[in-house]
Amino acid sequence: LEGISYYVRQTAPLELSLVAGNGAYGSVDGTGTAASFSRVLGMVHDSAGNLFVTDLFNHTIRKITPAGVVSTYAGAAGVLGSTNGAVLAARFARPSGIAIDSTGHLFVADSGNNTIRKITPAGVVSTFAGSPGPSNAVDATTGSAARFSYPEGLTIDGANNLYVADYGNHKIRKITPAGAVSTVAGLEAYPDLVDATGTAARFRNPSGITSDAGGTLYVADTYNNVVRKITPAGVVTTLAGSSTGIGGSTDGIGSAAKFSRPDGIKLDSAGNVYVADANNATVRKITPAGGVSTVVGAVGATPFAEGVLPAMVGNFPYSLDIYGGQLFIGTGRHVLKVNGLP
Repeated sequence: LEGISYYVRQTAPLELSLVAGNGAYGSVDGTGTAASFSRVLGMVHDSAGNLFVTDLFNHTIRKITPAGVVSTYAGAAGVLGSTNGAVLAARFARPSGIAIDSTGHLFVADSGNNTIRKITPAGVVSTFAGSPGPSNAVDATTGSAARFSYPEGLTIDGANNLYVADYGNHKIRKITPAGAVSTVAGLEAYPDLVDATGTAARFRNPSGITSDAGGTLYVADTYNNVVRKITPAGVVTTLAGSSTGIGGSTDGIGSAAKFSRPDGIKLDSAGNVYVADANNATVRKITPAGGVSTVVGAVGATPFAEGVLPAMVGNFPYSLDIYGGQLFIGTGRHVLKVNGLP
C-alpha cells in the first residue's frame, strides 16, 4: 500500500493555485484573497519558507508566510523616496528585483532610485551600491561611487557576489560583498543582440537574471525576446530565442523558439531554466539542451484560472522563484504556485 500511495503521489497532475491576491490592484495586507498587490516584479524565499516580493507600484517589499499571510515588510504603500533606516520607515521607488544571500541579507534593485538597497536580518535598510538620482553607468571600487540605470533583476552566486541586470544600461553588472561594482557584459548606450565576450556583447533591456552553482549566468534579454547565457569567463551566447530578436510564442530548439518580452527567470537543480514570458501570459521551460516548451498558461488566455496545468496564469507573469520543489509565479495582481516543477 505504501508503494501504491507513493506511485499515486508521483503521477498526480501538477496544478496551479493561488497563494495570495484578490485580482484587484491595491496594497491590502491580509491572508490569501484578502490581500492585494500592484505588480509583483521580484520574489525570493528565505530559509524559513517566507516569500518576499517587490510590489513595484506600491513602492514596498511585501512578506508572505507559508500560511499565505501577507504583510508590508518594508516601505510605505504609495510613498516614494530613498530613506534608509528601519524597514517600515525606509522608502523605495519602484523596487523590482530581489535576492537573498547566505547570511539572510536581502538585496533590492530600487529601480526608480537607480540604486541597490540592502536589508539586514534585523530589518535595517541601507544603500549598498549606487546613489539616488540621475542614471549613469559608472563602475567603482566603492558602491556609493557606482551608478546604474533602472537596475532590475538580481541574483547571488555561491560567494555572495551580486549580479544585476542593469536594464537601462543594457548590461550585466557585478557587485562584490565589499561593494565593488564592475561590468560583466554589455555596453551602455548600444542596445543590440550580439554574442561575444564581455563588453563586446550586446543586450537590449535585460530584466531577469539567475545563476547556477558554477557561476554561469542566465539572462532574460527582454526586448531582444531571447534568453542569454554568460559563462564565468564572460562569454555571452544566446541560449534560446530568435536571432533576429522578433517576438512570438514558438516552442522548439534554440533559435527556433520565440518569446515575447521574457522577464523573470529561475534555474532548477537539474539545469532547466524557467522563464516568465510576460506578453504571452505563460511560463516557458528551457532544458540544458536548449529545448523550449510552454509549461504553464496559454498564449492570449489572460484571465487567471486555477487548475491542472497548463491552467491560466493571468495578466503578465513577471517573476519566478523555486522553493521546496515548487514553482512560484508573480503577476500584476497575484502570487501563484505550481505544486511541483513542470
